[in-house]
Amino acid sequence: MTLTIYNTLTRRKEAFQPQEPGKVKMYCCGVTVYDYCHLGHARSYIGWDVVRRYFQWRGYEIEYVQNFTDIDDKILNRANLEGTSMEEVSQRYIDAYFEDIRRLNVLDASAYPRVTENISSIHQLIQELEKRGYAYAANGDVYYNVGHFSEYGKLSGRVAEDMQAGASGRVDVEDSLAQKKQNSADFALWKAAKPGEPAWDSPWGAGRPGWHIECSAMVRSILGDTIDIHGGGGDLVFPHHENEIAQSEVVTGKPLARYWIHNGMVTVNGEKMSKSLGNFTTIRELLDQGIDPMVVRLFILQGHYRRPLDFTSDAIASAENAWKTVKEGLLFGYQYAQKLGMGSGKELIPNPYIESFQGAMDDDFNTPGALAVVFELAKELRRQSNLLTHEGKTDSPPEQIQQQWQTLVNLAQVLGLEAQPEAPSVTASRLTDEEIQIFIQQRQAARQAKNFAESDRIRNELQELGITLIDQSDGTTRWHS
Repeated sequence: MTLTIYNTLTRRKEAFQPQEPGKVKMYCCGVTVYDYCHLGHARSYIGWDVVRRYFQWRGYEIEYVQNFTDIDDKILNRANLEGTSMEEVSQRYIDAYFEDIRRLNVLDASAYPRVTENISSIHQLIQELEKRGYAYAANGDVYYNVGHFSEYGKLSGRVAEDMQAGASGRVDVEDSLAQKKQNSADFALWKAAKPGEPAWDSPWGAGRPGWHIECSAMVRSILGDTIDIHGGGGDLVFPHHENEIAQSEVVTGKPLARYWIHNGMVTVNGEKMSKSLGNFTTIRELLDQGIDPMVVRLFILQGHYRRPLDFTSDAIASAENAWKTVKEGLLFGYQYAQKLGMGSGKELIPNPYIESFQGAMDDDFNTPGALAVVFELAKELRRQSNLLTHEGKTDSPPEQIQQQWQTLVNLAQVLGLEAQPEAPSVTASRLTDEEIQIFIQQRQAARQAKNFAESDRIRNELQELGITLIDQSDGTTRWHS
């Protein structure tokens, strides 16, 4: 099967072909760290987390980079309001980002570059633009001349207003800040220092970077001239990503990214999320209400990443019910491994569920289709659980049921959906043989699910109580004290 991706640049689905076989370079625009992350951020970073996980599942080696914008007007405004510094505000909300996003089971990126750590590479890129005639200095500011880039607008399909205004002659830059520009569509690459604001020395005087130049410089310095995938929210297509292309491609002469992917926006009860409407919800507010992080992930993945997503109480309630079904399926092996004689270390073999899952995900990361396969497996395992409860036996062979459970666990992990039994802590100074056997069963199930951290925890805690576990070649475990 061939993986296809909808490319915003070409406005069609295209077969994915990495620059280097077996390797993927992916960059996604990160947060401006002046406040807590909200549902829109959850939508973006869960989506890109699944894209990253899927590439890994498909056998690719992926380098995934996500930046932090740690110098910005909003950050400075927050610092002034609080009487603190830009650095204090940035670090506080970077720490908060990791707290919130990790609760949603989003894997860490390969690298998290910060703008303030990349000033020299930003200077270098601006200087190269200046040498090629695409940038001009104006009283401490530096602007990109949009009129000189004939392909400007190719990502968004927009035509910049008054693109040629002032391009053929000089403008009196002394009149006002607005008149520093040769063209009304030109954008700032470097901003002259203002009193009381952080600033860095540069060839154009003290100042700080413009927003758009940051990502171009960080992509180039970390991942190279051309990357495989560039992602971000749909609100970044114009002007941010359009400007990234303009800055990068005139310097390198190469495409900045082979595939541009953008996620749809989040609304709340059909309205745009905003603080003024009182419907602004942060990730931590949502999770602190007691909503399971897996419910949030499942809710987000029930919609295709390119489509708008409407957050409502009914939608969350529906996701909660769906998660109960999936969770029951994920816990099946822990509960019934001994009863069904499910051995450990069984290799996962290709089957129709895996084929259907891959077929969905290969179609532009169609998570709703992939979830349908996960639900089908979970419902089948729930049916077998009911048979065991009411009739004491299943109507399928244990080997088949074990393969279904291992398939469910494997596919759910691609979507970041995971559940583990609440294993009791080993606290008693003495355990009965029956209690020890229960812990061995819990450990065996953890190993089958490849949850080796839980397996080691049980082994170590038993060891502290003087109970040694010995794994046998036939998959069983002996113990002695």
